[in-house]
Amino acid sequence: MTCILDGEVAIYDQAHVSRLEWLRARPKNALATLPVYMVFDVLELDGKNWRPEPLWKRRHVLEELIARERRILPVRRLSSNGLKAWAQAVHKGYEGMVAKDPESPYAGGRTLRWLKVTQPHYREGERGWEPKR
Repeated sequence: MTCILDGEVAIYDQAHVSRLEWLRARPKNALATLPVYMVFDVLELDGKNWRPEPLWKRRHVLEELIARERRILPVRRLSSNGLKAWAQAVHKGYEGMVAKDPESPYAGGRTLRWLKVTQPHYREGERGWEPKR
């Protein structure tokens, strides 16, 4: 089997919140997971190009592909209602969220069919996204 996935490596704190900034410098005595690969999307699988397919179909293929993996995880899905999803992200203390059109094909980079929204108390610093001080 061969595949091409889109994702990023993350570390999670004891509240199960990803802490990308901890990849470079984890605070002393902070409880954290080992690094895991968080997968956003499947681009190719066994020679089939999945990029033109809608996101909902690619997500289904992705979940089946990595169902038994421990160190490769699909990104969490929040409510399909944008306001409810934002409330979940704020409540859980997430950096923010990415909203994507479930009918959209894969496109590298930002498009009009997906939107990244971050909480105002986060900033992009030298070590990635981190809480503002």
